[in-house]
Amino acid sequence: MNGVCFMALTREEVEHIAQLARLALTEDEKEMFRSQLSAILSYAERLQELDTDAIPPTAHAVDVQGVMRDDVVHPSLPRDAALANAPQAQDGFVIVPTVLEEHA
Repeated sequence: MNGVCFMALTREEVEHIAQLARLALTEDEKEMFRSQLSAILSYAERLQELDTDAIPPTAHAVDVQGVMRDDVVHPSLPRDAALANAPQAQDGFVIVPTVLEEHA
């Protein structure tokens, strides 16, 4: 435990957080979020009481193995099918607007 102590958020802190997030909150929303965020911080404070010294930083709740599928070669999508929904195509390529100008 590192001695972190959370307390209930003030209305001014909620307004500051809302300003940082570019949120326009009503008075009712400010009070609702003050209460909800304070409850979240209170729960985080309870979690700080847990002894996690013996738990490695990369531990998972469940053993995750084989999350990547094997690489298997499959036939490609036919070119005509791949270009079927392209707004414009020419010589087997999708035509897109120029993004960068060429410099001589």
